[in-house]
Amino acid sequence: MKKYDYIIIGAGLFGSVFAQQMTDAGASCLIIEKRNHIGGNCYDEYFDNILVHKYGAHIFHTSNEHIWKYVNNYANFNHFRLHVKSNINESIFSFPINLFTLYQLWGVKTPSEAEKKLNDVKIKINNPSNFEEYALSQIGEQLYSMFIYGYTKKQWGIEPNLLPAFIFKRLPVRLIFNDNYYYDNYQGIPVDGYTQMIKRIIGNTPVILNTDFLENKTLIEKLNSKIVYTGAIDEFFNYELGS
Repeated sequence: MKKYDYIIIGAGLFGSVFAQQMTDAGASCLIIEKRNHIGGNCYDEYFDNILVHKYGAHIFHTSNEHIWKYVNNYANFNHFRLHVKSNINESIFSFPINLFTLYQLWGVKTPSEAEKKLNDVKIKINNPSNFEEYALSQIGEQLYSMFIYGYTKKQWGIEPNLLPAFIFKRLPVRLIFNDNYYYDNYQGIPVDGYTQMIKRIIGNTPVILNTDFLENKTLIEKLNSKIVYTGAIDEFFNYELGS
């Protein structure tokens, strides 16, 4: 096999952008992907003329103007904004938790009223040690059980009290009526999909599909190229800390 400066494991966003940047800098690159397609978890394809995100919806969002200009070199973006609604016991609530959610539940109408109510329902927990304790210390039992517990357990596959506390900080809680899930200046989805955008980013960099790096690790390492691994880090270390 030809000697490459870099062998990049994974044809997702990071792998493709790294290959593009290094190729422009004069390096030779090869991408190895274990799936049968490029795009990683952003991969999308058409079914009955509907563009489907195979591994779940992805909304591109950033406040970094440089990044926004970069991706717009490879795709036209629509103006999609994520506004989530939660169906709980046949009632529809605004989400993420914002002032309108709190109005729906408690009738509060101003940020000061909402803040006072939240302070009343918070559970005092000194030094919360896990996701659940931290959530309860921030929003109380009712909001946690309605909006957070079930989704978190399904998303992570374990009880929330086994997750680290910092994960809850990713979830916005707002005392204003803005229910846009993201606050970033630039948001959208590529009009013709992430797969086409990533294909353009990769350009002429060769890609080998259906090849698992970990199953061919010894052979690939013998090529003496620098290896950039973008796969699951726990899998790379053979789940030595558990799966």
